[in-house]
Amino acid sequence: MTYPRELNYRMPPEWAPHTRTLISWPIQASMVYPDDYANVCGGYTQVIRAIAEFEPVGVVVNAADAEKVREALHREGPTVHPIELLPIEHNDAWLRDNGPTFVVNGQGEVAGVNWKFNAWGGKYSPWDLDDAVAPQILEHYGVRRFDAPLVMEGGSIHVDGEGTLLTTEECLLNTNRNPELQREHIEEELRKFVNIDKVIWLKRGLDGDETDGHVDNIACFAAPGKVIIQTCYDPSDANYEITQENLSILRSTKDAQGRELQIIELPQPPRVDFEDSRLTLSYLNFYFVNGGIILPIFGGTAAETDKQAVAALQAAFPERRIRTVDGMAIIKEGGNVHCTTQQMP
Repeated sequence: MTYPRELNYRMPPEWAPHTRTLISWPIQASMVYPDDYANVCGGYTQVIRAIAEFEPVGVVVNAADAEKVREALHREGPTVHPIELLPIEHNDAWLRDNGPTFVVNGQGEVAGVNWKFNAWGGKYSPWDLDDAVAPQILEHYGVRRFDAPLVMEGGSIHVDGEGTLLTTEECLLNTNRNPELQREHIEEELRKFVNIDKVIWLKRGLDGDETDGHVDNIACFAAPGKVIIQTCYDPSDANYEITQENLSILRSTKDAQGRELQIIELPQPPRVDFEDSRLTLSYLNFYFVNGGIILPIFGGTAAETDKQAVAALQAAFPERRIRTVDGMAIIKEGGNVHCTTQQMP
């Protein structure tokens, strides 16, 4: 087959202009806490309407839920940008991970990479409908499709648009994804499908992250040569060792262009547990939109770090509007704003 790299397709960075944002509506039957369905739907409604302040939104929805979802999204009145419902059957709602990864060529033509999806290493069954979502999205928008032979989730990678990809060993080298592939084989597939030249391998993701350490909870590019990372300085916290090790890696590496990395640190919000499990609270699960950033904040004991995160991101992106949303609304299900979304360039 012909690979995206051979045709000069490249995955653009998230801050590049979007045509729209794609997101999936939650499914009560697949939720960890199904009794919390109404609250989770309220959280999704808030996120979708916030994104629609900046750009169009396409919502993947099961046909049986379509009318209910349409009513919920427009109950508060019209949005600045349109919200489109895409009737595609799905098992779960984390479109960052089972949706397509979009790539663009030199002529501005958009294509999509269809990764294999196995529900984060077989953690949640069934996932057959989720594995079939990406091809249907690409068909709906008339976008060329490249099928990758790699089990991978979109939340496990970030790119800078200039040849560098950021990920974690904990996730991409996990034997519950691609047990037959070594590091160099995975790097080669990433080169072929998203057109990168260097992979920066962080070690682990945040403590308690059931995705096996997705990078989108711990670090991302702010610009070529610039990385934002959430850090912990409490030695009694498991995230201390995790984040300090990742900081050390970033400080000692260079990107694909040979640049040393400028690092912006965001404070970790205070620990919150629910039913004896740690919630993976992360400001790094923010999402770039056209002209803005959608940032989950957590309130309560995190009120002070919420303010610090807003201030740090506003300083880093003075031209963007920081739009905050309730980060506690969906976090018990295992993710946040970035996990739910997928940008289409």
